[in-house]
Amino acid sequence: MSTAQTTREGPVAVIRFGEGPVNSFGHATRRALTAAVDAAVADPAVTAIVITGNGGLFSGGADIKEFGTPAMLGAPNLHNVIAAVESSPKPVVAAIDGICLGGGLEVALGCHYRVAGEGAKLGLPEVKIGLLPGAGGTQRLPRLIGVENAINVILGGEPVPAKLFKGSPLLDAVVAGDPLPAAVKLAAEKAAAGGKLPKARDLKVRGANIEAILGFARTTVGATFPNFPAPLKCLDAIEAAATKSFEDGLATERQLFAELMMTPVSRALRHAFFAERAAAKIPDVPESTPTREVKSAAVIGAGTMGTGIAINFLNAGIPVFLLEVGEEALAKGVARIRDTYAGQVKKGRLKPADAEAKAALLKPTLKYEDIGSADIVIEAVFEDMDVKAKVFATLDRVMKPGAILASNTSTLDVDKIAAVTKRPGDVIGTHFFSPANVMKLLEVVRGKATQKDVLATTMKLAKALRKTAVVSGVCDGFIGNRMIEQYSRQALFMVDEGASPAEIDAAVEKFGFAMGPFRMSDLAGNDIGWHIRKRRAIEHPEIRYSKVADKLCELGRFGQKTGAGWYDYRPGDRSAYPSKVVEDLIAAHRQTLGLASRKLDAREIVDRLVYALVNEAAKILEEGIALRASDIDIVYLTGYGFPVWRGGPMCYADEVGVYAVAQRMRELARNPYGDPGFWTPAPLIQRLAAEGRPFNSVGAKS
Repeated sequence: MSTAQTTREGPVAVIRFGEGPVNSFGHATRRALTAAVDAAVADPAVTAIVITGNGGLFSGGADIKEFGTPAMLGAPNLHNVIAAVESSPKPVVAAIDGICLGGGLEVALGCHYRVAGEGAKLGLPEVKIGLLPGAGGTQRLPRLIGVENAINVILGGEPVPAKLFKGSPLLDAVVAGDPLPAAVKLAAEKAAAGGKLPKARDLKVRGANIEAILGFARTTVGATFPNFPAPLKCLDAIEAAATKSFEDGLATERQLFAELMMTPVSRALRHAFFAERAAAKIPDVPESTPTREVKSAAVIGAGTMGTGIAINFLNAGIPVFLLEVGEEALAKGVARIRDTYAGQVKKGRLKPADAEAKAALLKPTLKYEDIGSADIVIEAVFEDMDVKAKVFATLDRVMKPGAILASNTSTLDVDKIAAVTKRPGDVIGTHFFSPANVMKLLEVVRGKATQKDVLATTMKLAKALRKTAVVSGVCDGFIGNRMIEQYSRQALFMVDEGASPAEIDAAVEKFGFAMGPFRMSDLAGNDIGWHIRKRRAIEHPEIRYSKVADKLCELGRFGQKTGAGWYDYRPGDRSAYPSKVVEDLIAAHRQTLGLASRKLDAREIVDRLVYALVNEAAKILEEGIALRASDIDIVYLTGYGFPVWRGGPMCYADEVGVYAVAQRMRELARNPYGDPGFWTPAPLIQRLAAEGRPFNSVGAKS
């Protein structure tokens, strides 16, 4: 089927282009649209042309799946499409409804006139994948809305309501409802009027203080996005629009686009873009899998995690029971939820009436019998198998048939939890990340008995809760925490060897992590890791740990919540201050080990931390705990503060080269104190290094 169809409204040819889901400008669509425009121009019965997208939207932009492939450059390219539209001797009007983004907006800018619906949104989001608009967007948009507005649109990367451009040269009309009738009427009027057709390329960039505006923007961008080259390149292209002829500016834009395409940052951002979409796809659970209805929910536990999970449901408009065993704990949980909404109202993020409406969906209770009608229940109690087993035995008794029984466990065996019930197929892990109402990541843990419709329902629910869901198999720690344990072990070994917590945090934060391992531990609570290490000592006595973290916890220094952890904290101040107590503790600990303190450079610190993640991730991937390498990247980008411009640990390892990673691991194994056995490259790494293949060639295909 053609991806462009032409109908007639009197003498006006109406060309509808594209196919689902977003009418992207892939090669087939470009070819079909160009042919349709050429045919309309050649038809003597046609006096004007209207171009619009199929399915109630204009276009989501270029097909980025073609980036780096022959199809991307295949003629007609996007420049050819725009040239066919712009050079038409007959008026061409874009009828813009829904979204009009990226290459879609660039095509619309090439039309002589543009009519948009009030609900339409326009944008150039290329900066989000490390690029700039490459089909004239940086040249035509400043000519239509001025340099300052163009900077805001291009560097912001977000869709902007069309109605904000009403009255500007960008839009000739903004209308209520479907813009197509108004576009057809305008096209017929312009054809009847005759005269020279307006082209954005013929306009001059106007406005005062253009040089100052660009200078200020460069200073701001340089300070705000030091690791992203695209924003500054966007400004270079916009400056070319203001200072050069259109053709010379277009040549500058093309050159800058080509340079950005080759940067590791753009490759990483494009990888992350596709990885997030791939994570929603489960090979043996097709999109057509029936799902269960979720009209109400219940959360067990009104602590910080439980209330955060409850807020997700309230924000999605889903009524939620909040259950606690004691009146005081329940009251604190309800107050915490109300305080959260009050804070959003105070900051202007939420209207008072909306906050009250959300809070009204909360149903606090002290009785399990009250929650039996919920469609899904999420347990968020203390991370202890005996405690969770008792909760699930009760849930098995009180919940209605078909209810999904979910555990928020971060490390424990979901299969063992499911085994205490008579309906293990209804049991699944839903590992939210703290704070649960803020963090995007949701690890969805698929037990061996979890039914496909339960998994499909949970993935669908994650979207409703605005979470990025990644499926994990069952193992101790799942994907994220299993990997972070090795990262943390190496961080503590390095403290034993001579590095301070501040030096380690500084090195990895300079690499790009949002937070180093010691600041992260203080934020999460050092007692959490302490509890896990105690369990590991019983279950896996062969695993070696530094004892320094246990000694810290024995002093009651659990982190920010106690005002003291690896760092000191002050009331109302989350800043981490060096601690003399910790310094003395570490010095005494090293003395008991008989270790001579040595200087660790930033490269060793970063390599030991990042490659510890990579080595464990390779095992997770080969064991089938993660479906694909990119799923691991999404876990770390959305849940653990891995720098987005590096694409995640597996993408970073691919960029370095798996062979080079394996070599470095063998070098790190020479250190007798860093657990040499761990640094034997995982079998998957050895195999990929020998075959010259990347991690992202392994696992389920999206």
